Amino acid sequence: MYFGSYEHSLDNKGRLLIPSRLKDGLSEGSALYIMQGFDGCLSVYNQNGFDELTKKCSSLSYQKKASRDYLRTLLSSVTPLYIDKVGRVQLPAYTLNKYQIGKEVMIIGVGDHFEIWDLKKFQEYQKDAQSHFEEIAENLDTKDE
Repeated sequence: MYFGSYEHSLDNKGRLLIPSRLKDGLSEGSALYIMQGFDGCLSVYNQNGFDELTKKCSSLSYQKKASRDYLRTLLSSVTPLYIDKVGRVQLPAYTLNKYQIGKEVMIIGVGDHFEIWDLKKFQEYQKDAQSHFEEIAENLDTKDE
């Protein structure tokens, strides 16, 4: 399970050092899968998480327009990344530009994957979400009900 927040900087070549807490079970050459996330971030899955995600995707009906749109958008954005011996991944310039991710980033764990946010974009998002956190929590569907 991924959790926590980590502020990092990309180097001049667009490489990102993966925080050690997020590298459990990963080593040099391990694959990570980066793709469009929600709310302007990038989502990153390890191999197991990516396998689960694609399994869920395969259960969607391609006959439905919403499913087609989702699958096309999500799966066309996937790029495999490989961890180097220092623990970094090379983020493609195209991906950084497309999703407006600057040099300063926030990496957050969100359960089955982690997200990479432009730092300023995340701070704006977090300020808004925290301002009504209790209301959000109140309206969540939970297993306890």
